[in-house]
Amino acid sequence: MEHIGKIVAYLILAINAFFVGTLILSAYSPYLSPKVNPLVSCLGLAFPIFLIINLFFLFLWAFVNYRYALLPVIGFLICFPQIRTYIPFNSTTRTIPEGSIKVLSYNVMSFSNLKKKDGKNPILSYLKNSNADIICLQEYNTASNKKFVTEQDVKKALKAYPYQSIRQQRKGDVQLACFSRFPILSSQLIEYKSDYNGSMKYVLNVNNDTITLINNHLESNKLTKEDRGIYEDMIKDPNAKKVKTGLRQLIRKLGEASAIRASQADSVARIITENHYPTMIVCGDFNDGSISYTHRVLTQELDDAFTQSGKGLGISYNQNKFYFRIDNILISPDLKAYNCTVDRSIKASDHYPIWCYISKR
Repeated sequence: MEHIGKIVAYLILAINAFFVGTLILSAYSPYLSPKVNPLVSCLGLAFPIFLIINLFFLFLWAFVNYRYALLPVIGFLICFPQIRTYIPFNSTTRTIPEGSIKVLSYNVMSFSNLKKKDGKNPILSYLKNSNADIICLQEYNTASNKKFVTEQDVKKALKAYPYQSIRQQRKGDVQLACFSRFPILSSQLIEYKSDYNGSMKYVLNVNNDTITLINNHLESNKLTKEDRGIYEDMIKDPNAKKVKTGLRQLIRKLGEASAIRASQADSVARIITENHYPTMIVCGDFNDGSISYTHRVLTQELDDAFTQSGKGLGISYNQNKFYFRIDNILISPDLKAYNCTVDRSIKASDHYPIWCYISKR
């Protein structure tokens, strides 16, 4: 019986070693370009799954044989930077430094398809009361019919922001918008291949300091309602046949979108590298998780404000059980972020807004 027990323990240890390997592979998959192998991009999405599995093994070994617990611990240490990026834990700063500015980024989904109730729109009300100094919006759109959100409604609600830049992303009606209490000196569309997405570069004068601000809406994952329904079914009822069929379809579409998004991220990264001003803020809807090629490339020279000052998972997409932080605020090293928050108090769009306070170091 003792030999059988050892064989079982070694078998479980081998399974644990396999999942430690998959954890490390998923953590460092962002170093492989989706343009070369689009399927690699899906490994980063599986990072939390492998993390949970290895936590299970850690607790198992703590009760069975604590010496074997060293195996998942080694995996956690190797992946510590990615774990901190995915689920940071920072204390709340009670006193924000004087002179700090509040930056807010929000994919407003055409103001929740332009709906108004009793003459008001919840997203517009939220933005008006946000007390943000700079607001970057993605999927911005207004209507001419007064039953819906019009340009006049936006101007009235956001009259505290005298400086505005609204630019069509590519095709269609949705636009990228920036509302600022500080002068916008210039704005230009960043060139890259896309039909409906885009990135805007602004130069602002903030308290006599020139900063570059980039507002992004990178390539979406092209998942239809049917695709999202398949994903939800897999979560609710994960039988083998359903998972196999669903995964094949989802991975193909996610891989294709990731390859396109990688080129867009490279274009934005070049703008970051070539920027003439040292102070920079990059924000928006990246449509990619925090363990991804997109996030890695855009944070090569910038810090993630949520990793630096947020806490928890920071899930910013609130539909179809896609539990990922795909909205971000990034800052240059000469800046410091405080209390970065994915604000779950409003669910009018399919994204939650993300905001933080930023000051000079």
